[in-house]
Amino acid sequence: MGKIKISAGFRIILFVLGFILVAAQKIPTTLDGPFQPVTQRFDSSLRLGSDDLPMDHPRLKRNVTGMFPEQIALALSTPTSMWISWITGDAQIGLNVAALDPSTVASEVWYGKESGKYTMNKTGVSLVYNQLYPYEGLWNYTSGIIHHVRIEGLEPETKYYYKCGDSSLAAASEEFVFETLPLPSPNNYPPRIAVVGDLGLTSNSSTTIDHLTSNDPSIILMVGDLTYANQYLTTGGKGASCFSCQFPDAPIRETYQPRWDGWRRFMEPLISRVPMMVVEGNHEIEPQAAGVTFKSYLSRFSVPSNESGSNSNFYYSFDAGGAHFIMLGAYTDYNQTGIQYAWLKDDLHKIDRSVTPWVVAAWHPPWYNSYSSHYQEFECMRLQMEELLYQYGIDIVFSGHVS
Repeated sequence: MGKIKISAGFRIILFVLGFILVAAQKIPTTLDGPFQPVTQRFDSSLRLGSDDLPMDHPRLKRNVTGMFPEQIALALSTPTSMWISWITGDAQIGLNVAALDPSTVASEVWYGKESGKYTMNKTGVSLVYNQLYPYEGLWNYTSGIIHHVRIEGLEPETKYYYKCGDSSLAAASEEFVFETLPLPSPNNYPPRIAVVGDLGLTSNSSTTIDHLTSNDPSIILMVGDLTYANQYLTTGGKGASCFSCQFPDAPIRETYQPRWDGWRRFMEPLISRVPMMVVEGNHEIEPQAAGVTFKSYLSRFSVPSNESGSNSNFYYSFDAGGAHFIMLGAYTDYNQTGIQYAWLKDDLHKIDRSVTPWVVAAWHPPWYNSYSSHYQEFECMRLQMEELLYQYGIDIVFSGHVS
């Protein structure tokens, strides 16, 4: 049987025709569903569990005295500015606690392009927060003094050296260094972006952070459920592994807030030099007296909420080189008649794809999953927001929550 020869030109014509035929067919989206799910059963042997790190673990212990800074962390503000946060003073936990006075310690940052030469300085704000429980026997908590300072005038892709503290008390941190990200541009991107969720403070957390650190990321997305302070075994100050057994009549579950301090010490070697962008998860709700929620999350972290026009730490956006990141709040109002939806629509409309071609969104609970405990848990959020995200061509979504 004779062979048929196909010229190179004819091959190109066939390829183009095939491409046109494929392109003409509409690629279905989740909006066209529901579809028969395609999934694979989870291998339960992979869920081995991990022990909590004890509070006296070397990576969790307080290693400074007096009003010297600790728990130092970075967060992006704008392409030319950075948030620096830290804590001074002792937190207190017990039946009777007295809050520290934030006005007794200044919030100062000194920074420059050469080690030991700080040509610029900025001051910021400070606060304390309380976690209080309306039930006899539960332990209350008051934080150390939390400082937030925004430093400005930063050049792109440049190393900056900094210290933080209070010059009047001669209480300054050691020197730290970070490198700024490239300016928004279709040709410049952070070399490596780390995405972490549901981290906790266990032996597995140590392995995760050690691995992440060894890969030298330029920025970290932390997609909720940070410390699991609301599940730490020593709640109630009784070492009670079964909270409901020890306190059957308590109206709300206590959280062990020192876990937050331990977590920030655990993370400091990394997030004092690499900006970490957080968004809330369900384990950050932490209800307390008078219906107050999310107090530790809202107090401890700086995010570019005002800079991105959201004015809410629950949702915001920022640029990192040629990528625009949108952090959405699943535990605040997401209805189409609400403030977050209006902000999201405006934020998406303002994106210039010729400057930031990639658009990445992140929120804690995934809209699609087959995990029985969280199946369709945030179907209402999906119905409110999904079509808008498709309309503006979101490229990537990151979530946590399921395991």
